Amino acid sequence: MTSGNWFIETQEQARRHEVIRALSAQFAARAARHDEEASFPHENIDALRKAGYVAWTTPKEFGGEEISLYEMLLHQEQVARGDGSTALAIGWHVGMMLSLRTTRAFPEPLFAEVCRSVVERGALINSCASEPATGSPSRGGRPQTTATPVAGGYRITGRKTFSTLSPALDWVLVTAGIADSEDVGEFLVTGKDIQIIETWNTMGMRATGSHDIVLQDVFVPEERLISRQRPGETSRRNSDGGGWTLHIPACYLGIALAARDFAVRYAATYQPNSLPHPIAKVAHIQEKLGQMELKLVAARTLMYDIARRWDAGNAAERLALRPQLGAVKTLATNAALEVVDLAMRVVGGRSIWRDLPLERMYRDVRAGLHNPPADDITYQMLANQALAEVQQS
Repeated sequence: MTSGNWFIETQEQARRHEVIRALSAQFAARAARHDEEASFPHENIDALRKAGYVAWTTPKEFGGEEISLYEMLLHQEQVARGDGSTALAIGWHVGMMLSLRTTRAFPEPLFAEVCRSVVERGALINSCASEPATGSPSRGGRPQTTATPVAGGYRITGRKTFSTLSPALDWVLVTAGIADSEDVGEFLVTGKDIQIIETWNTMGMRATGSHDIVLQDVFVPEERLISRQRPGETSRRNSDGGGWTLHIPACYLGIALAARDFAVRYAATYQPNSLPHPIAKVAHIQEKLGQMELKLVAARTLMYDIARRWDAGNAAERLALRPQLGAVKTLATNAALEVVDLAMRVVGGRSIWRDLPLERMYRDVRAGLHNPPADDITYQMLANQALAEVQQS
């Protein structure tokens, strides 16, 4: 075990992880305030910029660290142990940079520009595709946001929802239906091109800055059209199976680990006057603590195993892992919810008080069920894979 995390495998991982452990403790001290205010944690994001974390998944050729998916998950999990909202928000950026590194989906000059901006000034990027009428893009709806061809490029008008990290974005990848065609395009715009409408007022993950963004007749030059697909086609950006999206289960497992830690410390120290020892020695409390450990070990082991396989695979092997990647997310988010519930049962009635962190963690992990892919999509992928395997045998 290294630094309290037995999934850490190398000294380089451990060295970088110590940086994140220190930052995570700072984030934990601010988490309750940002949750109560539903305010964006600018100071947390600035600290991650200063530490260089925002460039750790960026290619070495542009000055980044080029860490693996496996290592990215180690750090994302740790950030979430301090503050889930900060972890989910920055996870979209570091995950996207890893994905762009492996797929090379951007034209090379544009990719170089984005990478250098990340390394040199801590620029941040995210994809904003969800819309009020279409919901999640994973369901296949055509965007109502429209890109109209004009001389030299396109003019884009539309509104996006669930635009996580929006208060700090320098680059925004948006989807839009291309006028007078069935095609859907992905366009790269700058943070200066968008208007933020502060709509994010939710039960959990209140500090992710996932507001609506509006594009009003925004001109995008031709060279910033990243891809153009007909209905049913897959973009190059999705050609790696989406391994980078494991930052989502890593986040929720990190929150669950923090809840586990709190419950274990509480059980080890709380001794009511009806007992001669702390409640950690009570049979039903030990059973709950054991259930929490089993759920965490199972979900984390699957996540890190699939991440290792993704890192080692070629393009075709990575794409074939898509059902397993979905399985990680489904198992992890449901396990996280169950772990936090068990932690609250260990602590008892005090767990619902606002001056303890468990009620916030409970609200935060509930949000994980609504991140992509949805459970039904995962089950469908796994079922289809099982059917294909049986039919081929």
